[in-house]
Amino acid sequence: MTDLIRPTDDEARTLARTLLDTARFAALGVLLPGTGAPMVTRIALARDDRGAPLTLVSSLAQHTAALKENPACSLLVGEPEDRGDPLVHPRLTLQCTAAFVPRPGDLHDRLRATYLRQVPKAKLYIDFGDFTLVRLDMTEGFLNGGFGKAFHLTPQDLSLS
Repeated sequence: MTDLIRPTDDEARTLARTLLDTARFAALGVLLPGTGAPMVTRIALARDDRGAPLTLVSSLAQHTAALKENPACSLLVGEPEDRGDPLVHPRLTLQCTAAFVPRPGDLHDRLRATYLRQVPKAKLYIDFGDFTLVRLDMTEGFLNGGFGKAFHLTPQDLSLS
């Protein structure tokens, strides 16, 4: 079988970085505790000072319990445009490890400010006791840049290492 994955080039890196940098939300895939069944949910998305994905989760949510039991997760960004086949529009999948940010602390305070600059409406609930910031540290990625444009990515490709 022919390998359909192209060599990763600067155009692919730029497209992937743009998809990540412009995403306001993402689909988060986790494995549910107990059953191991896959679950996908939508999350608000920001980026930390390195450009890595950052989100805010509630302890009341199933995906939070799943991330606490198994921090391996997957993130999908990139939305189809209004017209055309949705499968020809670019999308980026990242394999990540969730890192819960403890509070109080300098890291939490810095990431809290970063998150609120990007998601200002979160000011209404970010300090509630059930909410926690989570960094999603990329381990590998896959860019589907449209029909016939597939690339494997590393954290270095997205300047996340």
